[in-house]
Amino acid sequence: MDGIKYAVFTEKSVRLLVGKNQYTSNVEAGSTRTEIKHWVERFFGVKVIAMNSHRLPGKGRRMGPIRGHTMHYRRMIITLQPGYSIPPLFLERKELPSKY
Repeated sequence: MDGIKYAVFTEKSVRLLVGKNQYTSNVEAGSTRTEIKHWVERFFGVKVIAMNSHRLPGKGRRMGPIRGHTMHYRRMIITLQPGYSIPPLFLERKELPSKY
């Protein structure tokens, strides 16, 4: 569970989700495909048939004269067998209190 950071919702990832039953998420840079596949199958109870990954570089950051960069991370595209799906993590949108 620690390997997966969060799900990615971009135009491309939504298109892959609807058309090809592929889920996109960012994972820890040190995670391997087999670790992520095993975790997804055990936690969500689905069958993974393919996994694609690519490493995204960190962005350059600067604070005054000090230059640095953010950590790089890995993005996984997980293809599930037909008939399986991962349920959404947030089922309804919570409303803010009226004072905001």
